[in-house]
Amino acid sequence: MSTSHTSPATALDRAAERQPSAAMKSTSMAQALNTALRDAMRADETVHVMGEDVGALGGVFRITDGLTAEFGPQRCLDTPLAEAGILGTAIGMAMYGLRPVVEMQFDAFAYPALEQLFSHVAKMRNRTAGKLPLPITVRIPYGGGIGGVEHHSDASEAYYTATPGLHVVTPATVADAYGLLRASIASDDPVVFLEPKRLYWGKEEWNPAVPVEPIGKAVLRRTGRSAVLITYGPSLPVCLEAAEAARAEGWDLAVLDLRSLVPFDDATVAEVVRSVGRAVVVHESTGFGGVGAEIAARVTERCFHHLAAPVLRVTGFDIPYPPPMLEHHHLPGVDRILDAVARLQWEE
Repeated sequence: MSTSHTSPATALDRAAERQPSAAMKSTSMAQALNTALRDAMRADETVHVMGEDVGALGGVFRITDGLTAEFGPQRCLDTPLAEAGILGTAIGMAMYGLRPVVEMQFDAFAYPALEQLFSHVAKMRNRTAGKLPLPITVRIPYGGGIGGVEHHSDASEAYYTATPGLHVVTPATVADAYGLLRASIASDDPVVFLEPKRLYWGKEEWNPAVPVEPIGKAVLRRTGRSAVLITYGPSLPVCLEAAEAARAEGWDLAVLDLRSLVPFDDATVAEVVRSVGRAVVVHESTGFGGVGAEIAARVTERCFHHLAAPVLRVTGFDIPYPPPMLEHHHLPGVDRILDAVARLQWEE
């Protein structure tokens, strides 16, 4: 994971200073993503959207709804059911000056395209000594919580974060869904854009006029002094719920939303952990070899003398994604998070 350079000693203040705007309106994440695609296509005619059923149908989750009607089938086009072919085509398009935005219909459906992603998309800029960037955005609905079966609920972010040459981002709010997607499409580096599908339809107040932030910055969603929950994507609402429930136990929990896994915001993460002294990393994907292991290692290396207890992880179990009736056991929940916090308090 590479590092962005957020200035130190400001994250706690930034969280406290955020104020709502009078221009805010209630919007779902799905609507914000659709707006981001539409605005990007209006602003830059080289932006093309492609994928399975993204055209007339508007995508399985309707994220691309109306784009073909406005921009035509040449700029929002349906593809065959062949993920390797979709991404291979996007590589050629990017080499000739276009900015393709590829939709992989579900997380595990992206696996046939991994060879193209790992061998070519991630390596082309380095292979050509920087002369040939590939500005490709690969949108992947990911994660559980929707009652989906196998191949429809994977949290596969560790595959992408372990691949040098890729940016990996995942929004957890409506504002970030819009802002991070616009920033991803504008990037000259390839971006894997992981969309937590169980958050698609929850609505939030959103001000479309807020400036787009660059990729690579974490944000403190809640201040606290007992411990910090470090999380991203679909696990953010669970962590905020756990932080609220923790008040009954006398714990004051901070919640840090990474937003960007690569580049990784070491400065903000270290700043918050040093100020609190205890940390729990929470995510849906498996624990062994997962992103949380890398985060725990980085925090330990940078904050060792500030830690009052070991960095703990609350993750999905090390199994293939379970049937829908069992997913609530598999996914990190409030009770498992609070149990980890209790262990932190015990490790005095």
